[in-house]
Amino acid sequence: MTETAVNTVANSLVSFAAHRPLGTPLGKHATRVLFLGSGELGKEVTIELMRLGAWVCAADSYAGAPAQQVAHEYRVLDMANADELQALFDEIKPDIIVPEVEAIATDVLAGAAAAGAQVVPSAEIAAICMDRERLRVLAHEELGLPTTPYRFAGSVEELREGAEAVGYPCVVKPVMSSSGHGQSVVRSADAIDAAWVEAQEGRRAADEGDVSRVIVEALAPLDYELTVLTVSSSAGIVTCAPIGQRQESGDYRESWQPATAADVVLAQAQLIARGAVEGLVTRAQAAGETGWGVFGVELFVLTDGSVLFNEVSPRPHDTGMVTMASQRLSEFALHARAILGLPITAEHVALSIPSDAVAASHAIVVEGDGEAEFTNVAGALVEPGTDLRIFAKPEVHGHRRMAVALAIGDDEADARAKAAHVADALTITVR
Repeated sequence: MTETAVNTVANSLVSFAAHRPLGTPLGKHATRVLFLGSGELGKEVTIELMRLGAWVCAADSYAGAPAQQVAHEYRVLDMANADELQALFDEIKPDIIVPEVEAIATDVLAGAAAAGAQVVPSAEIAAICMDRERLRVLAHEELGLPTTPYRFAGSVEELREGAEAVGYPCVVKPVMSSSGHGQSVVRSADAIDAAWVEAQEGRRAADEGDVSRVIVEALAPLDYELTVLTVSSSAGIVTCAPIGQRQESGDYRESWQPATAADVVLAQAQLIARGAVEGLVTRAQAAGETGWGVFGVELFVLTDGSVLFNEVSPRPHDTGMVTMASQRLSEFALHARAILGLPITAEHVALSIPSDAVAASHAIVVEGDGEAEFTNVAGALVEPGTDLRIFAKPEVHGHRRMAVALAIGDDEADARAKAAHVADALTITVR
């Protein structure tokens, strides 16, 4: 499709969204939004949508999920089961479908989009972003974005050949997984068999056949990672200030905004993020879908200062919880506005903290077996510029992220220390 044709489709989508009714959520003609996945990120987006007058139903695999606690209605089902998901669509008849998890029957999602529902950001984007092979081919081979050297493999033999091609040490991941599941670092050929087994055990089995393809990529000399929240809306594409982050075992533990990095690195990060999202949105709009919403673009910064594309999440990002302290419109408010067809410009994504300040978030991960009870909240929040979000997830079994601390400081170190103090000062009992 030509650029003119894509623009024509985009303009027609803007006109369509502008006529969606808001402000009558319990009436017969409200805009109906269905969440597939109802975690803490979906909870914040649900609140923002309800503030704008949308009707929201939150679905998940268990009852009592965070977004279900605040939505108008909720449902419990296996969203990877095609029959159950189709029955949900037939019952709710949503105008907008917001996938918040990746274990979803993608064929049914595509069918809903074809039938006229707005899938956020699009059914094809959702499918591409959960498949590392499709995403990497699009990003590097079609869009020309810089990435680590990589190969794909469908057998142990192909993995061994791919590892030799990219060199040791290397990283092996299933093409479909999340939060570091199935991922391993391979330092010699002797570890290839174990890496293959780890990838097969950590994959999302519901999405593939008996064997998962894997990606093997060179272990780059990583200095740090960045997230660039990128917003696609009826007004085009804009990027937020890059976010610094710290992870443990593939899961976010801290984030801060703005990231502390050289201006040239930050500019390159935003340029790559914009390029990735533009490529995805162009494909969505060529297929008649909007491509609107917040994207969390993950980037590697190497020791020589070069920036590489890693992955993109087609929804608000864990590290973006810091925007609840750093921006007037958090990533959740931006997501809600964008998917409703409202314009998002550079002014909407600007930081709201003083120019010399930094905001930070600190994930609160609880271990145990049972319900989590938080006390000494007053003591934790005694310092000005601090805040707390308790997700109210029903239970924890093993370890689970149950809350996030927020803080504003004079610099990165100060903000991170304040957020960590909030987390440490809480008394958390699991019983």
